[in-house]
Amino acid sequence: MIVCTTIPDVRAACHNARASSTRPSLAPGLGLVPTMGALHEGHLSLVRAAKNRRRVVAASIFVNPTQFGPTEDFSKYPRQFDRDRRLLENEGVDILFAPAIDEIYPDPAVTWVVVEGLSDKLDGRSRPGHFRGVTTIVAKLFNIVEPDAAFFGQKDAAQLAIIQRMVQDLNFPVEIVACPIVREPDGLAMSSRNAYLNPEERNRALVLQLSLQQARQQFENGETIAAKLISAAKEAFAAEPQVALDYFEIVHPGTLDPVKQITEKTLVAVAAHVGSTRLIDNLVLDPHPATTL
Repeated sequence: MIVCTTIPDVRAACHNARASSTRPSLAPGLGLVPTMGALHEGHLSLVRAAKNRRRVVAASIFVNPTQFGPTEDFSKYPRQFDRDRRLLENEGVDILFAPAIDEIYPDPAVTWVVVEGLSDKLDGRSRPGHFRGVTTIVAKLFNIVEPDAAFFGQKDAAQLAIIQRMVQDLNFPVEIVACPIVREPDGLAMSSRNAYLNPEERNRALVLQLSLQQARQQFENGETIAAKLISAAKEAFAAEPQVALDYFEIVHPGTLDPVKQITEKTLVAVAAHVGSTRLIDNLVLDPHPATTL
């Protein structure tokens, strides 16, 4: 695995890897897995998806300061570079891009990529400026690495919708591949921030998944009115008062607009603070699931 810390080096490495790829059975081109490090099985599932689809796989590790608010956890965000590098190398990643902050932002940022109308919904409403930082760094990575496909987890559903819209509106020649949420055996969605939880908080965090499952159960019992599903889900939080609900919303997965009744594939998303740790989760409800013969 080639490790690059500068933009010229990673551009050259990606160009050379495309030219010398020896995986003819896979689709040509390069797949990118952007990360902030502190890797877990969810990240590695994205790497495996990329390896199954593209001849060359690059990953990035960059804790992006512009997507953190002034009171958020940028300074304490887990940084485990040597461990992460070994994990990516073991998965067969071809190129790792791990730049310093001043490589990506050599001067104070004055140019931003903003997806108007989506960036202030769900997590964007709770974290003003967050998605402006996300879309700006992803656009930078797309310009630097020039991937043919980029792989993102469904757990960050709002992020996924916003990046898909950015790619559409700015005509990036990049396929955005959404990969399923990876969960712990008890159902908690894997997240780098799970490491912040003490044992008691870790147990309380299961309320996010419980609330989603209560909404799913009501839906499978025939309920399609969003307000009633939300009410059922919030009962889980009423029984766990030490977890502070941020939002529980039922929205269109592309526009992130609230829906009143589920008539098509719909995103059910939740965010909550467990102690000082903010966690998110979601699921998709589909009244017309595909059938297989």
